[in-house]
Amino acid sequence: MKMHKLALSALAAAALVGCSSTKLDEPAPVENRPVAPAPAPAQTGGAPVAESKVQTVDLAAEAARAVSDKRIVFFDFDSYVVKSDFQNVIDAHAKRMSVDTKVALRLEGHTDERGGSEYNLALGQKRSEAVAKSLSLLGVPAARVEPVSFGKERPAVQGSDEAAWAKNRRVELKDK
Repeated sequence: MKMHKLALSALAAAALVGCSSTKLDEPAPVENRPVAPAPAPAQTGGAPVAESKVQTVDLAAEAARAVSDKRIVFFDFDSYVVKSDFQNVIDAHAKRMSVDTKVALRLEGHTDERGGSEYNLALGQKRSEAVAKSLSLLGVPAARVEPVSFGKERPAVQGSDEAAWAKNRRVELKDK
């Protein structure tokens, strides 16, 4: 039995000595082989694939078109409160002015024929300033809008009835 243990110990020692013959300080052997070229991409029917083309968008032109038919804000009799019906007009102009920083507006206030000249000039001015204030609340600088008043001097419609007066109580938004 003692001999058997001695033989196993000698065998284990020989195995350890055999494993320790590998030197770890030397670099691992590397084999150089030529690299095969990558396969070509599959052809799609012979016609070259067209590149996608991104079209440019002229935001200023689009914004100008959006306000082309939105140039008048109408008011109630003896009032300079901007009605909610015309908020879309003001919003469209504010958006246009934010896109195109070169645009400036002249806000021309008008009244109907009723009342004195001085009163109508003051009311037209208040109407144009109310529109300017609405634009400024949407971020339009005050330097880019000019509120003016023509009072009752430039009616849009001739006549002395409510239909004509309603058309004349307005602010026209005009490019400078």
